[in-house]
Amino acid sequence: MPGYLIFPLYKLMAAIAPKKKLFELFARVAKALASANRLELLEALAQGERGVDGLAQASGMSVANTSHHLQTLRESGLVQSRKEGTQVIYSLTDEQIPALLSGIRYVAERHMAEVERIVRENFNSKDNLTPVRRDELLGLVKSGGAMVIDVRPPAEYDAGHIEGAVNIPLESLPKRLRELPRDQEIVAYCRGPYCMLAFEAVEQLRQHGHRARRLEDGFPEWKIEHRPVDQ
Repeated sequence: MPGYLIFPLYKLMAAIAPKKKLFELFARVAKALASANRLELLEALAQGERGVDGLAQASGMSVANTSHHLQTLRESGLVQSRKEGTQVIYSLTDEQIPALLSGIRYVAERHMAEVERIVRENFNSKDNLTPVRRDELLGLVKSGGAMVIDVRPPAEYDAGHIEGAVNIPLESLPKRLRELPRDQEIVAYCRGPYCMLAFEAVEQLRQHGHRARRLEDGFPEWKIEHRPVDQ
């Protein structure tokens, strides 16, 4: 090779090397996301920080398996931990992680036929009314046209919830139906667009004569848009 070509090629390789290294590190994050169990753990942590036992219960995994997946997520920079007595408490490292999960969902729903089919048959078919959009909910609440209920467990509600929402966990709903107004629409929300708690709450409410719809997604999506929350 002529001598005058060697130096430019060397400079080119030196310029490419940092970029390749960055993509390798980005791929490490993507690899951490390439697990259904870890995605479910991230969804659970999007509701608020939680200990290993609570995450194991939320995901249906053993404590040992949960700890293993959390270690992978921590090494990739997606979660962080702190000690509280004898417990290790985990949380998301960045408020944009739920947006990252939403982006994955958005692409999959639109470009994977199997995802579209599962959503259509298992979620869309359960509710023939259009869900309440986030902007629409703000207007309904401001005008007094809707009451918002959070049907997640109390610990998730206490970690953060839509401003003004009343916590009525799904299992408590039958006993508390008399508390709900008849002259307002009831809007229920839970963990996200695939969380069945809101679907089941809306079904129960309609069976008892209430006007009810679900929010289009859940608390994490509401929070990342910096909409009003209580904590």
